[in-house]
Amino acid sequence: MKDAVSYSKYIRISPRKARLAADIIRKMSVDKAILQLRLCNLKAGRLLLKTLGSAIANAETQQEVQRRDLMVKEVRVDAGPVLKRAKSKSRGGRVPVMKRTSHFTIIVGIQ
Repeated sequence: MKDAVSYSKYIRISPRKARLAADIIRKMSVDKAILQLRLCNLKAGRLLLKTLGSAIANAETQQEVQRRDLMVKEVRVDAGPVLKRAKSKSRGGRVPVMKRTSHFTIIVGIQ
């Protein structure tokens, strides 16, 4: 049986912050992972929940697997491109502001 994969790219959250939510759901059954992401009070939790829902839908439609048989095999949060901005400071100076983006990859499969 092949695993179902879902990607979300160019998400406007720092990869370091997103990995905190990703660590919560690794190696978990899909139902428990959904519950954990709904209850965690993180922005990345909401964003990963959408990607996880897409991976579950991919598994159900392509491999015809039921939700209760699925588990989260892999959650990967990679760094995307950085939007470079500047903030004005005193005496004509400026400070760089790095607006980081992330790429999410979630792989679900049978337990």
